[in-house]
Amino acid sequence: MYTIELILRGNPVALAVQRKDQIAAGQLYTQVRDAIGATTPRVIELTCDKLTDKKVAVMSSDIVAVQLNAAKSGGGAPIGVRGTGFFASSDEDE
Repeated sequence: MYTIELILRGNPVALAVQRKDQIAAGQLYTQVRDAIGATTPRVIELTCDKLTDKKVAVMSSDIVAVQLNAAKSGGGAPIGVRGTGFFASSDEDE
């Protein structure tokens, strides 16, 4: 499985969908990346290959980052433990 994670402006939690195929995952990553750079905002609807009932729609202008990860085969992480991903830090000095 390949995981595509999105970070949205003002949202500390990444949204993630999965693709079974590397090519499909790469195409979705490219589609989202191109939408981020577009001058006209649009709605992007994402579905998940692993959880087929999972759907999410986001405005392209609210996406600040996209990441593509290949899931490792074999035993997974314990429940509630996430693998590598985005890290958000605060630049506030107060």
